[in-house]
Amino acid sequence: MNRFVAALAATGLVASTLAMAPMAAAAPAAAPEFTPAAISWGPCQTQGLKNAGAECGFLVVPMDYAKPAGEKVSIAVSRVKHTTAYQGIMVVNPGGPGGSGLGLSVLGKYVPNNAGAAYDWIGFDPRGVGSSKPALTCDGNYFSYNRPDYVPTTPQLEKTWLDRSKGYAKACAKNGPLLEHIKTTDVAQDVDSLRKALGEKQINYYGFSYGTYLGQVYGTMFPKNVRRMVLDSNVDPRKVWYQANLDQDVAFDANIKVYFDWVAKYDSVYHLGTSGSAVEKLWYAQQKKLDKTPAGGVIGSDEWTDVFLQAGYYVFGWEDMANAFAGWVHDGDWQTLKELYDSSNAPGDDNGFAVYNAVQCTDTQWPTSWNKWRFDNWITYFRAPFETWGNAWFNAPCVFWPAKAGKPVNVDGGKVQSALLIGEELDAATPFAGSLEVRKRFPNSSLIGAPGGTTHAGSLNGVACVDNAVADYLATGKLPARKSGNRADAECSPVPQPVPAGATAKADRSDRSTAKLPAELRKLVGAQLTRS
Repeated sequence: MNRFVAALAATGLVASTLAMAPMAAAAPAAAPEFTPAAISWGPCQTQGLKNAGAECGFLVVPMDYAKPAGEKVSIAVSRVKHTTAYQGIMVVNPGGPGGSGLGLSVLGKYVPNNAGAAYDWIGFDPRGVGSSKPALTCDGNYFSYNRPDYVPTTPQLEKTWLDRSKGYAKACAKNGPLLEHIKTTDVAQDVDSLRKALGEKQINYYGFSYGTYLGQVYGTMFPKNVRRMVLDSNVDPRKVWYQANLDQDVAFDANIKVYFDWVAKYDSVYHLGTSGSAVEKLWYAQQKKLDKTPAGGVIGSDEWTDVFLQAGYYVFGWEDMANAFAGWVHDGDWQTLKELYDSSNAPGDDNGFAVYNAVQCTDTQWPTSWNKWRFDNWITYFRAPFETWGNAWFNAPCVFWPAKAGKPVNVDGGKVQSALLIGEELDAATPFAGSLEVRKRFPNSSLIGAPGGTTHAGSLNGVACVDNAVADYLATGKLPARKSGNRADAECSPVPQPVPAGATAKADRSDRSTAKLPAELRKLVGAQLTRS
């Protein structure tokens, strides 16, 4: 999920492997035709949408498209209308799955050169999410404080986490038939219903993270209905979802080492070690300490890991995390750690986590043998200890999920006429191999890569090379020239690493970037735990 996009969700503007590859399947058989009613637009509730002049409403669609006259669900939608020569609607999805996108109708104003002004920007909460009705929830306290250690070093720890995972899946059963109809294919059909309700022949689409997979599926199911498509940080369609999560573990372990190197580079500020390996050793020592005695009685080893997981996603927030690390080590400040944890996990609200599981557990069949999970995750852990078991338990409800799994669409973008793909080459949440694979499957696409970049879904965050390419594409349809071979078609610098205040003259000032995020975006940047 794009960092700015996550921030919008967090601030109220917006109401993942060495294992079995999923079986490919064709797109679902054509359902009976459904014609949605027009959306009745009215005022929005959040101040950010009001300030943007957005209007809000609900799209009413079938729970089950095979039964269009049956039970309905209501999809919360927002719209910011065009102000220059009209080029159509731009539907936006922030990722997750489970991310709220209702507030993303404001995104157009962040496209350079006024290129976003020609579109009606459409934000929406996918079925089950946020302001849509019904909204999924299973156990709002699942991410409470000082949970059992992620790494199951004893049979009792393993049993505890398996019981927790089974209990969560059982709690989700109360959501009833929505669990059977929340697959990515269902959401793609909702997007096409949105197109119909707005009276449009085609859509334009901007997807981040998991939103790229939704875009891939939509482009496979409804290729003639796609005009232009921006897919930032591409899910690898070969690996949904079990294998994708194990691949993430290895990539996150590499990225946290990049972060530790950065902390060491600024030892004059943080005093946590003069080498990445020294910082890493200290970080794991603190994790072990917190497993025995949680900071403030609330931040144990799991919460410590979750706080720093964000450093593997983005360069945004690196200073905040390093300050919290230093504050804890030097001054015993646990309150700042708790603030960062709370901003990422929203204790008391599990809607995003519930939808994440509901989609991933039913898009495709996960292994039902815990022995396979145990073997694959221990093998991965020995190579990449930082996030492996945390990620395993994040997904473990899929072992027990109370709804039947389907088969994923065999993604084929051969009939999509145009797509701009974007990816930083060390992105951990959606490794760059996924962008290369999508490029193969979408022959009319071009890919912008960012060598050395570790930021996930970083477009429209101030890197002029990337953002201007997005603007050119939205304005004219122009794509970078397609190159031969399995590689990016153009390259840009990644989102730059920050330089902390108070850094000494010995620090490498070349980290500074001329790209500057708008002040409003900086205020909106907040942490949110995302997985794909």
